[in-house]
Amino acid sequence: MNPRRVVVTGLGALTPIGNTLSTYWEGLLSGTSGAAPITYFDASRFKTQFACELKNFDPLETLDRKEARKYDRFAQYALVSTAEAIADSGLDVERLDKDRVGVIWGAGIGGLETFQNEVLNFAAGGENPRFNPFFIPKMIADIAPGLISIKYGFRGPNFATVSACASSSNAMIDALNYIRLGYADIIVSGGSEAAVTKAGIGGFNAMHALSTRNDDPATASRPFDKERDGFVLGEGSGTLILEEYEHAKARGATIYAELAGGGLSADAYHMTAPHPEGLGARKVMENCLRDAQLQATDVDIINMHGTSTPLGDVAESNAIVSVFGEHAYAMNINSTKSMTGHLLGAAGAVEAIASILAIKHGIVPPTINHKTVDENIDPKINFTFGKPQKREVNVALSNTFGFGGHNACVLFKKIE
Repeated sequence: MNPRRVVVTGLGALTPIGNTLSTYWEGLLSGTSGAAPITYFDASRFKTQFACELKNFDPLETLDRKEARKYDRFAQYALVSTAEAIADSGLDVERLDKDRVGVIWGAGIGGLETFQNEVLNFAAGGENPRFNPFFIPKMIADIAPGLISIKYGFRGPNFATVSACASSSNAMIDALNYIRLGYADIIVSGGSEAAVTKAGIGGFNAMHALSTRNDDPATASRPFDKERDGFVLGEGSGTLILEEYEHAKARGATIYAELAGGGLSADAYHMTAPHPEGLGARKVMENCLRDAQLQATDVDIINMHGTSTPLGDVAESNAIVSVFGEHAYAMNINSTKSMTGHLLGAAGAVEAIASILAIKHGIVPPTINHKTVDENIDPKINFTFGKPQKREVNVALSNTFGFGGHNACVLFKKIE
């Protein structure tokens, strides 16, 4: 069997360092930190009082007011980044065979704010419980791909993937395989998350997962730094238009890159901690390379999961050296979470976009906030500290790992 090739023909981004694709890229190259004190609620009683929120986001710039009120923020974000991606792709939506266009979307949590607020309202309601009639459809993770399909009339495969922080990478891999196998010609894929809420901050604080560097939020996300003390919660959305290669060529589409492979694995170790030897991380990268039919030496850059947690950064770094050997020191490796924070289920999509733009522009975004060397991390690895680095990028990997031991890796390459 000769599986069909899959390419990226449109991108959309809504992130803590830029509300559009172009401003997101500018934020990455300028080393902008998206972390700041929380404005969505009074966080003064929480151990962590900052996050990477969206800045100056107004859903009414894209959505009708009545429409927006029916959606949790994570679904609003999905619709906004998707509108940008479809416009960027040049697709004439009305002329498409909509039976051949699907939506596969990732969200690790979904409508957390909706769930939180409805429970709080119920608890305060006395003997007469009242719930918003939109409570359930606003909350469920699969409402995002559902709403995208409803808005554009796409009748192809439609579902949500839920694998914590690997969710949107899983979505892209499923989309890759559905197109490869001929079930669709185009799939809108990506992920969104809106967990900067009382429940989100409180829950991750209870796990001791978040940084508590309240005196200096901008430098709190510091992957690979000895003084890192946890991740910074982020939010937003990323959308990729994935299209069968011949279909894209026939309509004269601009092609960013080829989605050439995807890998999946499980740590099978612990609910929240990574395998200490990076076993799952190693296997997922090996599986991804095998799927793409490439060698380790073909890879130019890796956007690591790199969350800024004490255990995770070490395990992933060790896994990279294990898989790539001496070539690990010839690559550029980075963690864009140092700027955007951790977008949970949306991380894979937003970070894949960074990798694709690195291929397009020949520039690797930096890892910011590194100050102190961690003796547990191989010092020969080029983590692209401090400022972007120019280099030709033909092949890029992007890693995402989720609570529960879920690992996903996607590989993009320059179109031939």
